[in-house]
Amino acid sequence: MNNNEVDKRDILDKEPFSYKLTKDKKIFIYWNGKQVLILKGKESQRFLDKIKSADVKEVQLIMAKITGNFKHGNEKDNKIK
Repeated sequence: MNNNEVDKRDILDKEPFSYKLTKDKKIFIYWNGKQVLILKGKESQRFLDKIKSADVKEVQLIMAKITGNFKHGNEKDNKIK
């Protein structure tokens, strides 16, 4: 499955996720500028290994999956019909 099938609404193109690596190898993950998760130890190293060879959109998808802040397509559509 490619990224276009996963992110059908192109939300990850806007790069809502970011991260910061600290000197003590903690990783702070942010969504729209708000801190949502801290990774440390083995989790931190696994994240770094996953993103090492990933492109920007893949990194966004990895962070979305780790944080759980990713739409699965089963949410109700709030648009007036």
